[in-house]
Amino acid sequence: MSHSLGVAIESLVAILLMLTIGYCMLLNARLKRLKADEHSLKATIAELITATEIAERAIGGLKHAVRDVNDNLGNQLTSATQMSQQMKKQLAEGDHLIRRLSKIVSAARPPEAEVEPARVSTAQAVAAAAQAFSDRRRSGGLAA
Repeated sequence: MSHSLGVAIESLVAILLMLTIGYCMLLNARLKRLKADEHSLKATIAELITATEIAERAIGGLKHAVRDVNDNLGNQLTSATQMSQQMKKQLAEGDHLIRRLSKIVSAARPPEAEVEPARVSTAQAVAAAAQAFSDRRRSGGLAA
């Protein structure tokens, strides 16, 4: 009886060892997959770091471009404002000149021309004023 009890215990130990070996093989396979996943994860993390660095450089470039565009736009706005002011001055001077020319024309117009002012167009009036101005200038008189 002691001999069969020893064989039973030995058999039980052998079965448990076989189960342990099988479980170790299963754990080994899982560890191999885990290591493969770890390498894959490291590669993914390296790609993410590279993509992050590229994005940071791109953002820096965009900030620089925005700064340049802002400066350029500011300069263009300043230039446009100055040009607008110059145009306003020139328009005011042109308006003043037209008024002076129309005074000259009305002063130089013969009395019969004043009877029918509706028939003379504005362009003709300006041309006549310019002609009168040049005639006065040639004759040595004061034009303005």
